[in-house]
Amino acid sequence: MFPTECGFRMPPEWSRHQRTIMEWPVKEALWPEPFEDILPAFAEIVHTIARFEPVTLLANPHLVEEARAFCHHDNIEILPVKHNDSWARDNGPTFVVNPQGEIAGINWIFNGWGGKYPSEDDNRVASVVLGHWNLQRFDAPLVMEGGSFHVDGEGTLLTTEECLLNPNRNPDLSRGQIEEYLQKYLNVSKIIWLKRGWIGDDTDGHIDNVACFAGPGRIIAQICSDPEDPNFTISQENLEILRGETDAKGRKFEIITVEQPRATYYQGVRLTLSYLNFYFVNGGIVLPVFGGEHAETDRKAVEILEKAFPDRTIAPVNGLIIARGGGNVHCLTQQVPDPSPNRY
Repeated sequence: MFPTECGFRMPPEWSRHQRTIMEWPVKEALWPEPFEDILPAFAEIVHTIARFEPVTLLANPHLVEEARAFCHHDNIEILPVKHNDSWARDNGPTFVVNPQGEIAGINWIFNGWGGKYPSEDDNRVASVVLGHWNLQRFDAPLVMEGGSFHVDGEGTLLTTEECLLNPNRNPDLSRGQIEEYLQKYLNVSKIIWLKRGWIGDDTDGHIDNVACFAGPGRIIAQICSDPEDPNFTISQENLEILRGETDAKGRKFEIITVEQPRATYYQGVRLTLSYLNFYFVNGGIVLPVFGGEHAETDRKAVEILEKAFPDRTIAPVNGLIIARGGGNVHCLTQQVPDPSPNRY
């Protein structure tokens, strides 16, 4: 039985949320040192989201008290759940809703971004969370991460070939077979494939650093204007594809562009810095900014989002420290949609 056969579909991220799921960091996840910098930076994001909606923070049982010490807010609950890493977008369930106001979750196979990192506990997170809330679970026979796709809620999905067609994910499945699974589990009818994500992204090109839907018929794309930066060619290629595409309803896209932060390195590794790794919350957007030499691109990103979303509060958070781990705000979060009818 597939979600589509039960009338389920994945709503867009900007629809109303019941809550947000996050996962308290663990040192064993090999965050670049000093690990002590990570916890307050992570807690800032948790508290910022809690200003807008409830947060369920999953913590390894032996770290529950530590999580509680950093994240003390009436809008934050802490749930003991074993996990390997903090990227709830990728190892958590993908939630779907139906017109009757029911909510269910998709349990993808998670293999640690192509076998790069330990994933045994992470691969169980979705089933544990769905069981805790007694929600219907759909087990998908597909290696997938939530950061590898975006949906517009009206039948269109955006992704990259670099990630979904990577042989370290689903080597025995063709592009057509992957598309068929996405259609059956997420209730989409049009899939737009960009080629590549950003240089240095160890997720193999997750879309949530590159482009995202800003509403039906609207896409925000991060671009690189420096011809000497390898991201320049990638961003030009992505724009060309998007300009030639239509959504599931046949609409040409309005494309909003945001300039990337300048290339930044930590311990010799280029960080994947993206303003598009923001997260929609109820009435707002939690936006990673990077400070210092990035002040001007930070300012412009805030300005662009304020114009694109005049009814939302833009809430900047320090994303530079979190970026050491390879992701940012969107990667750390998983929305639980409000299942009430007419809320999406």
